[in-house]
Amino acid sequence: MGSVLLVIHLITAIFLVAIILMQRSSGGALNGLGGGSGANSFLSARGTGNLLTRLTAILATVFFVTSISLAIYYKGVERKSSSILDVAPATQNVPAAPAEPVVPTVPQAE
Repeated sequence: MGSVLLVIHLITAIFLVAIILMQRSSGGALNGLGGGSGANSFLSARGTGNLLTRLTAILATVFFVTSISLAIYYKGVERKSSSILDVAPATQNVPAAPAEPVVPTVPQAE
């Protein structure tokens, strides 16, 4: 369930960015991608504004719904901790310290 929701969320985000870039702005953006004269009648200034505005609103709504759904879904999912700090350290065989300090002996000259 989470994977399907995540894929829908990512596709929605990609389309939302593309639709926003196609909208008319003072800098021009990507609104020159309409094509020849046949596309100009379909993507007229008025038609493009209404179509892109509606698509932006719909995609933004889907994006927010999937964001909230993912947050709720992953909040309820139990995850196994993968942090090494959360795992108790294993007991290691550490040699015990000697009871008396070992003093090296120097051989005497004969």
